[in-house]
Amino acid sequence: MADEIRRHRGTNDENPPVGADPYLEFADFDLPSYVGALSFQKVPWLDDAGVAARRPDVAIIGAPFDDAVSHRPGARFGPRAIRAATYHSGSVNALQLGIQPLEWLDVVDAGDAPVVPANIERSHEVIRRKVRTIAGSGAVPIVLGGDHSITFPSASAVAEHVAPRRLGIVHFDAHADAAATTWGVLRSHGTPMRRLVESGAVAGRNFVQVGLRGYWPPPETMEWMAANGLRYHLMTEIEERGAEAVVADAIAEALDGPEVIYISVDIDVLDPGMAPGTGTPEPGGLLTRELLRAIRQIVAAVDLSGMDVVEVAPAYDVSEVTAAAANRCVMEAISALAAKRRERGEPARRSFDR
Repeated sequence: MADEIRRHRGTNDENPPVGADPYLEFADFDLPSYVGALSFQKVPWLDDAGVAARRPDVAIIGAPFDDAVSHRPGARFGPRAIRAATYHSGSVNALQLGIQPLEWLDVVDAGDAPVVPANIERSHEVIRRKVRTIAGSGAVPIVLGGDHSITFPSASAVAEHVAPRRLGIVHFDAHADAAATTWGVLRSHGTPMRRLVESGAVAGRNFVQVGLRGYWPPPETMEWMAANGLRYHLMTEIEERGAEAVVADAIAEALDGPEVIYISVDIDVLDPGMAPGTGTPEPGGLLTRELLRAIRQIVAAVDLSGMDVVEVAPAYDVSEVTAAAANRCVMEAISALAAKRRERGEPARRSFDR
């Protein structure tokens, strides 16, 4: 029995030393995804000081805030659900890109911004500070929302960090999120894109939206978008031309002036059949495979400075498919960054041995 345990305990040593413990523990990184501490893909969990000292390539940040929604709440539980939505552990292998991303990039989980309920301004400010601190370490911040209002502080922090270089944004969403207000509220999940443009964090002409459809926004919001140079691609265009061609145009438009790109993914850009667990589902959206391919396509072509994935509301999810899609959005970005590192001939930096 002891020999059988040794053969299946995760070691390649067929002849362990005499007296070796047959119940030798695995490293936490190699344990099943549901065992041990909850961090994204079981990568090291570090506070801000630890991130600054380590200087990783990518840092995951949670923004568990949903006080700015207009319809169904619940996205405050999104970061935890996205972290948990994997059956993998250890050094995963990205099949489409032929790379083990955690062998090539040092990825850490920087924990959550210290938000509190019922205080939009304070929560946005602590998110902004958290993202700015992490970006200052040299890591690419990938933010797990939370409702879409968190893009205003998150992308603002990245724009501040990359200055004087200009920031472009590619925004995947069923909705434009460029309203003037939501029932008088300036910082709702329907207004962050207008706030980013009005604040000067990003120029309207460098803001590109992909996947818009349905019955929102109203004409006056579309008129504001046109007057300020925002560019957008409706789902009808994707249906007619294909997602890859439309995303190629979006990349060119976002890079029309800027040097670096921020990606914002509202998971409701997917069809509700692909992502039911969101606050404002809109029929007729992208397939999951189209979105994941689009993320790989963008990251391969641009200098990625930051990213967020928002509006995962696990209370409405079915078998965690929405959280799994969001998890994979993040993994596709990390894998594409790793592939670029390999292509540049840079040395590997493993996530789990430092």
